Amino acid sequence: MALPDPGAPFCGLDADTLRFMEAHQARAVTIPGRAWRDLGDAVMLFSATEVEPFFNRLVAVRWPSAPAAFDDRLRAACDLFIALDRRPYVWAIPGLSRPDDLIARLAANGFVDQGGGYDMVLVRAPEAVADGGLPVGAVVERWNPSTEAEITARAEAIASVISDSFDVPIARNPNLVREISLTLGRPDFHACVVTVDGKPVATGQRYTFDGASYISSIGTRPDWRGRGLGAYVTRVLAADSLAEGVDLVYLGVYTENTGAIRLYERLGFAILGERSADMLQTQK
Repeated sequence: MALPDPGAPFCGLDADTLRFMEAHQARAVTIPGRAWRDLGDAVMLFSATEVEPFFNRLVAVRWPSAPAAFDDRLRAACDLFIALDRRPYVWAIPGLSRPDDLIARLAANGFVDQGGGYDMVLVRAPEAVADGGLPVGAVVERWNPSTEAEITARAEAIASVISDSFDVPIARNPNLVREISLTLGRPDFHACVVTVDGKPVATGQRYTFDGASYISSIGTRPDWRGRGLGAYVTRVLAADSLAEGVDLVYLGVYTENTGAIRLYERLGFAILGERSADMLQTQK
């Protein structure tokens, strides 16, 4: 097993692997009512029940550079979004997305950058995880698989941590519980939860399939921050992925979250390429 090379462009990952990783992330968040489709020159994630752009987007865009051909392809993409009653939304990554000036061309067509982030890939094995570093009374639980009888309580526990960690609006909580409930039933979904005296205080998730692991939703309740729980959960998820023979482990982080970026770098992750641009069409 060979991890990516941090000293090479895009950590030494070839074009096919990079496109696979872009699509892998979209595929990871599919649940009933939310689907993905490979369009050949892009991958689309679409939700029949959610209007948020995050769940209705194009990724892995590889469009022609000739102006007329590009305009035709963009027009067709926008028509598709309109037919689905969604706002056109494209994740563009400099150096990966095509054409090379995709972001500028989208901006010229009424798209506005909503604020992107970085993909980070694991380039060295994380340090060994020691339970002795956890607070007194803390227990690490790995929730995979989950039985039908366990799913609801586990979904509510994970949702409660995520809501507190990321200031999720209360109105969104029922949908969050539903989404997690549906995801817990998947064999490729693994949740890591730290509980203290039975109360969940930190969590993280990984989606492991087709030889890759996407780590996401690493969060700690505000009252429990500063104790290394987020780092602990991340190490567990990364180490468990490697133990299963996975050699492509990655996560995403928003640009402004510099503290998390430094943490992930200490844990063995490296930034992959330049900052992405989340381009949402705000005017026609």
